Amino acid sequence: MAENFDNLFSIKGKVALVTGGSRGIGEMIAAGFLAQGAKVYISSRKADACDATAARLQQTYGGQCISLPADLSRMEGVGALAKAIAERESQLDILINNAGASWGAPLEEFPEVGWDKVMDTNVKGVFFLTQQLMPLLRKAAAGPSPARVINIGSIDGIKSAHFDSWSYGASKAAVHHLTRFMAARLTGERILFNAIAPGPFPTWMLSTGVGFGGQTENVDWDRVGKNNPSGRVGTAQDIAGLATFLCSRAGEYVVGQTIACDGGSVAAA
Repeated sequence: MAENFDNLFSIKGKVALVTGGSRGIGEMIAAGFLAQGAKVYISSRKADACDATAARLQQTYGGQCISLPADLSRMEGVGALAKAIAERESQLDILINNAGASWGAPLEEFPEVGWDKVMDTNVKGVFFLTQQLMPLLRKAAAGPSPARVINIGSIDGIKSAHFDSWSYGASKAAVHHLTRFMAARLTGERILFNAIAPGPFPTWMLSTGVGFGGQTENVDWDRVGKNNPSGRVGTAQDIAGLATFLCSRAGEYVVGQTIACDGGSVAAA
């Protein structure tokens, strides 16, 4: 009997939450998911930015994109977001833990607040939001397709960064290992965990590090990309394509992995 490959990469009809979805990597993934027919909730700390991005993405790609602002560096924000999703959905098929923070300062000057802010957002927030969304993930996992959780790490958690972002690299390495740990415990419940470690993408965060002052438009990303083995920075299609694969039937047997999406940066390090 012939194998059925219909809808191998489809996420149509799935319900997804993308944290840090108002800009950067999160916005790219949210856009890709909407284009593929998923219903997408996005969250970010700044309500105005979150609302504006949700409206723009929905107008551009159709479907439903709903803004649920929350500060995921604080337990109050984590609880509020989990409650808001539970009030609107009976299950959650896809959780993209992308909300993140960074802080740069020389070793001798690096402040405690810079350590705590990054760890609270990048590690603590990821763990406790996932914890509080487990009932909705378990309901999704009881259906025909496993639930998916993708934690967005970084190549800075795999190799040494060029920037003085001490807590950021440590936090992303922690995210990678947390992903493996949760996969070991929860794959049997049909909740599949993986991490994506992005390399250089045209985001606000990278822009601040390379001297563009947070600007992502009308700046020389080619200058940044020429140092990459692929000769460019990443695109929305690159990151959304990998995330879609991991959340579709095609990626169902890929579990507990940290996959670099970086144009070859880690391989060349």
